[in-house]
Amino acid sequence: MDAPTALDRGRTAYSEHRWTDAINGLDAADRATAATALDLEQLATAALLVGRFEESVAWRTRAHEAFIAERDLDGAIRSAVWLGMEFMYVGNLAQAGGWFARAQRLLDEHPDGRPDHGFLFIPEALASLYRGDAEDAAALFARTSELARVAQDADLLALGQMGLGESEIMLGRAAEGLARLDEVMVAVTAGELSPIPSGIVYCEVLQCCRRTFDVRRAHEWTRALDRWCAEQPDMVAFSGQCHAHRAELFLLHGAWADALAAAEEARQRSELGDPNGMFGACYQIGEVHRLRGEPDAAASSFEQAARTGFEPQPGLALLRLAQAEVDVARAMVLAAAERLDPAERRWLLPATVEIQLAAGDVAAARAVADELRELSRSSPMPMLLAVVEQADAAVRLAEGDARGALTASRRAWARWRDLDVPYEAARCRLTAARACRALDDEASAAMELDAARVVFSDLGAGQALAAAEAEWSTVSTPQPGGLSDREAEVLRLVAAGETNREIASDLFLSEKTVERHLSNIFGKLGVSSRSAATAWAFRQGVAD
Repeated sequence: MDAPTALDRGRTAYSEHRWTDAINGLDAADRATAATALDLEQLATAALLVGRFEESVAWRTRAHEAFIAERDLDGAIRSAVWLGMEFMYVGNLAQAGGWFARAQRLLDEHPDGRPDHGFLFIPEALASLYRGDAEDAAALFARTSELARVAQDADLLALGQMGLGESEIMLGRAAEGLARLDEVMVAVTAGELSPIPSGIVYCEVLQCCRRTFDVRRAHEWTRALDRWCAEQPDMVAFSGQCHAHRAELFLLHGAWADALAAAEEARQRSELGDPNGMFGACYQIGEVHRLRGEPDAAASSFEQAARTGFEPQPGLALLRLAQAEVDVARAMVLAAAERLDPAERRWLLPATVEIQLAAGDVAAARAVADELRELSRSSPMPMLLAVVEQADAAVRLAEGDARGALTASRRAWARWRDLDVPYEAARCRLTAARACRALDDEASAAMELDAARVVFSDLGAGQALAAAEAEWSTVSTPQPGGLSDREAEVLRLVAAGETNREIASDLFLSEKTVERHLSNIFGKLGVSSRSAATAWAFRQGVAD
């Protein structure tokens, strides 16, 4: 293939987001000395997207030098800043600082050019954001946006507006920040940005959705990120983070096997060249194991997550709580809360309420629950409101206000149900059962407990199911044959001649759950058919 043909094919492949083909064509053209500085820059971008970090750095360094030779100050500064950001991305801060300094020196040496350059504000703004100085970060990102508008630079404008939105969220102006991020996402989904800024925006916006408990936006933008990744099958960068976000949503909605599969895919993608996806992958795997009641596997995954440099909280603290290490759990979650910025800290608050109650510090739990409620005033997201009601119910029960706890737990259950979050909805029913018992309403307590047990069993939530079973053993009325109240109820309907579908409809259960109850009934009674179970029911007086 001659150099012009290779160059044309490489450029076409790049424009069509066929990154491996772009590398092959542009590299061939470069070897024939036909590539320009812009071609080298695109070659570096394509290499980064497929996970070839070292080659990306080498090509972008050459692009920087070529821009200088072509007297393209903007290109030289842009490539230097992106080199700094690439090194910052992998934690090599010394080299990152060196490239940022190079970009500033280039600007200083050209006094007849622009008095400043928007890209140079990005590193300083990010540093302010990471150390929790949201006011300073907002000012720097706003200045970046102003310069981007003057230069008509869509990539720079998107990064500036994204940072400004994050700063607003950190300052407690969640509605304004999220609205700004939505506008940035419009530019991404419309294809107005180049690939790397697009990926950065996708992942950061989803992190902001998580911080603000905005599950609706998380769903919408995760689907968009899914489509974006699917359109570029050879892309590695950002794909690990994409699968980690998918895993988090699967976990939330009770599809735990799918969550585990997505998290495993995220881990594999991260190993191929998306290091920022590794924490989310390992953390979500740990969460699945924790909720299933598999402590050793959970601990191992949380340890892997910690090796990335981020704290696997509140998952690890909740794991220690489940292992009855209450003091350890409390120390962990409180220490993490002190270290994190306000936007990240709020994600620890629900677990902090639970742990403080387990430690017997009801006053501390109430303070955290009240902090959650205050957050919901400025950001009344449905998920956050569910979290607030759930925390309030648990604290009210500990304070002795059983009636208030019952009301709050049922409100929380309704919110979680509407959000299709079965595990948390079932936990609310467990709280409601305890409140009913405190009010001497054993019949309602049994109903709430049974509903919670069914959900925990269907999910495979081992730890929660064990707690519900322990509670059940002190509430339910003894039935012949060791049947539970629900099993006796199912058996009565079987004896009445109802089909599984009819039983499911009568009891508001799934047919799968009815089948599981029947299997348990047959096992306990030592029978193998509906007719034999029916005969036993009439003999024992379970059926009329």
